[in-house]
Order: sequence, then structure tokens, then C-alpha cells
Amino acid sequence: MITVLVHREGQTRQVDAVDLAWLAPGASEKLWVDIELPDAGAKDLLQQTFRLHELSLEDALSEIHHPKIELFDHYLYLILHGILSGAGGRGFETNDIDFFLGDRFLVTVHHAPSRSISQEQQLCLRNTYVLGEGPAGLLHRIIDAMVDHYRPEVDALEDRLEALEDQVFENPRENPVRDILTLKRDVSSLRRVALPQRDAVGRLARREFAMIPDAMAYRFRDVYDHLVQITDEAIFFQDRVTGLLDAYLSSQSNRLNQVMKVLTVMSTIFLPLTVLTGLYGMNVVIPHLPGPDGAQFWWIVGMAGVIVASMLAAFRWKDWL
Repeated sequence: MITVLVHREGQTRQVDAVDLAWLAPGASEKLWVDIELPDAGAKDLLQQTFRLHELSLEDALSEIHHPKIELFDHYLYLILHGILSGAGGRGFETNDIDFFLGDRFLVTVHHAPSRSISQEQQLCLRNTYVLGEGPAGLLHRIIDAMVDHYRPEVDALEDRLEALEDQVFENPRENPVRDILTLKRDVSSLRRVALPQRDAVGRLARREFAMIPDAMAYRFRDVYDHLVQITDEAIFFQDRVTGLLDAYLSSQSNRLNQVMKVLTVMSTIFLPLTVLTGLYGMNVVIPHLPGPDGAQFWWIVGMAGVIVASMLAAFRWKDWL
């Protein structure tokens, strides 16, 4: 689906197609073309109308790419990731959006619905000054909205992490390894996206490109600060998740050691008892202990009790119990 918005004569309106005259030198129109789920027609539009380089075009038509920024002859190519709308219980998922920024045009390409794109489209139609600020201003608005949508997801990751920490330290009998590994995967995805995205937006804030006016670079600096905060939190979350997994495995190992210690003590106690009962259970004549035949059983029980009490006292004295 292709959506074309044009700002001309102080008004912003949606049109059906791109007029080549709007891209001619000296034209005053400002253009935003959004392409969702690109097809062969979208490829022809990008290649023939906007004259995009084949390498950037190939990247834009691919579904998954890491964030990056590249400068071509007459446009700036940028890939950023936004939170995928409606991810629900599938965890942390992102959708890459490709931006082509020219002097008077902005082209966005994405393979899934984007909340940020939809919001800005409605805002452009309601307020003519949005697209009137130029493609760089519109680019800033979209990126700022994308970064703002990260905050609820990052807070949700922190809530999941705190819940798992409570479960590990307060109710260690339940097995949270699957949940911990799932959370670790989501945190790793956040970090893998946030780090290069921070660097890409940082280049926009440093005024490296002539297409980004100085006044707009200050706006990108604010977005960059938000991405730095998200990146720091992602690194911190990853350390906490790794420490949480280590703590759980360590607690399980200690618990297993306690169980093995109890079982070892029981086995050690029963070892001499087994020898004693086996000796007196043999089918041969054994010297009787003092007393009649009925008293022999109580002699064996008494010796067993003395052995158990002596071994427990010895274990206690050595701090093994």
C-alpha cells in the first residue's frame, strides 16, 4: 500500500500518485511517500521516480536489517527499528523502517503496520505545518514517536524481571528457567537493536549531513539522549538477567548439596547398622549376649541406638550437621 502526502501552497493533502514535477529542481512542494508491504509497483516507484541506488533499494525491500545510516548522492538512507504493534504475548519484537531523506521528499518503507507512521500521517492531514517544516522535521517526528513507544516495552521488561527475581528468592521451588531464558532473549533483542540505533541517531544529532539543519540537529540530540537511556537500561537488564540465572542455578546447586548431605549422613549411619544386623542374621551359631534368648533382640536394638547416637554426635561436633 502506497500513501502519498504533498504539501503545496500552504496545504497538505493526500494524492493518488507522485507528480515528477514535484521532484524537479526549483519545485517548492514537499513530499512524503509511505510504502507498506512493498510490491513490484513500489519498487518501480522507488527506482524510476526517486532514482534510488540499487543497494539501498535492495536493503529497503528486504524485511530484516540492522539499524544503520548511509549517505548517497542526493538522499540520506536510514534504517531504524520500531516496536512491532500487537506483539502481545510473543515477547519483544521490532519492525525495521527504511527512510530515504531528500531535500524535499521523505520516503518510508516498512513490511508491517507502524503506529508511528499512522500517527504522523493523521497529524500531517490535520496540521499543515507538520509537513510544511520539511522532510527533516517529519523524519524527526517519526523517529521521536518510535523511540517513545520503546518506553512501555522497556518498563514491561523491568516488571517481568522484578517478578522473576521475587520468584527466585522467595519461592525457589518453582522452576523459572524457561521464563528467565525468554526474558534474556527479549533483553538481548532490545540491546541488539538499541545500540546501533543509538549510533545512527547520534550521527543525525552531530550535524554530519547537510540535509539535517542545525535547528533540527538539536531535536535529534534529545531523541539520542532517550536512546542512550534505553541502551544503558538494556545493558543493565542483561546483567541482571544473567545474575538472576546464575543465582537460581547456584541456589539449586546448594539445595542439591543439602539433600545429598542428608542422604549421605543417612547412608553412613545405616552402614554399621547393616553390618550389625547382617552379622546377627547369619544362619550360624553366634555367641549370645548376656541374658535369655528374648533379651538378644533388645541388646541389638540398644547397640544400634548407641551407634546412631555416637555418629550423630560426632557429625555434630565436626559441624557436618
